[in-house]
Amino acid sequence: MFYWFLKFIALGPLLRVIFRPQAQGLDHVPETGPAILASNHLSYADWLFMPLTLSRRVSFVAKAEYFTSPGIKGFFQKHFFRGSGQIPIDRSGANAAEGALLSAKEVLGRGELFGIYPEGTRSHDGKLYRGKTGVARLALETGVPVIPVAVVGTDVVAPPGKKFGKFARPVVRFGKPLDFSRYEGLENDRYILRSITDEIMYEIMNLSGQEYVDTYASRAKEESKRLEKEASAAAAEAKKAAAAAEDKKQAS
Repeated sequence: MFYWFLKFIALGPLLRVIFRPQAQGLDHVPETGPAILASNHLSYADWLFMPLTLSRRVSFVAKAEYFTSPGIKGFFQKHFFRGSGQIPIDRSGANAAEGALLSAKEVLGRGELFGIYPEGTRSHDGKLYRGKTGVARLALETGVPVIPVAVVGTDVVAPPGKKFGKFARPVVRFGKPLDFSRYEGLENDRYILRSITDEIMYEIMNLSGQEYVDTYASRAKEESKRLEKEASAAAAEAKKAAAAAEDKKQAS
């Protein structure tokens, strides 16, 4: 009930008026029955705008910290995320992937839509990164079609790492459903899982127009942070050397 209240009364109308999100390919999303919505991930705002363009409920998994924060803020935060279709999952545990898979199966088993970000985390630079094979396992174990989705412009509205963004009109593109029933019974074949995942990411790339990088987003983030740290240290050393040279010049 709270989900529909947010979508059609409290939050949804406000977002529609301010940002006027545009949807393309809505005819590819079934009016009834389960489906996996596999999307790129540019911003924390993705989970707001993608479901906003659909008349059906979409559920995602979210980190458990959103549901366990103490105090009044934590109370409202928990009910907001749960009411908006988020399912808590402990991403720090060894069985995080299995827990997410089980939650997804429950949603799909009820004939609903389940949203997933195959990259596993937000892109830090707007590029599309290698997908994790959980989406392929989910598709094979449930026999549910995968609908590739591209969300464009949310990284302008809510840029990663920044509190405020700029006004932009987000666009959500839904691609044709992908049927992987030809691989039935091969959900434990890692080569098949990789092939399916790559096919899904290729379709997302075509929809989004993003540059594809064949490495995991989490690794790319770590490498980017390492390079930034090295560059910062080098700049500090250069500044220190310049100051020492200036002091020496003045002393002479």
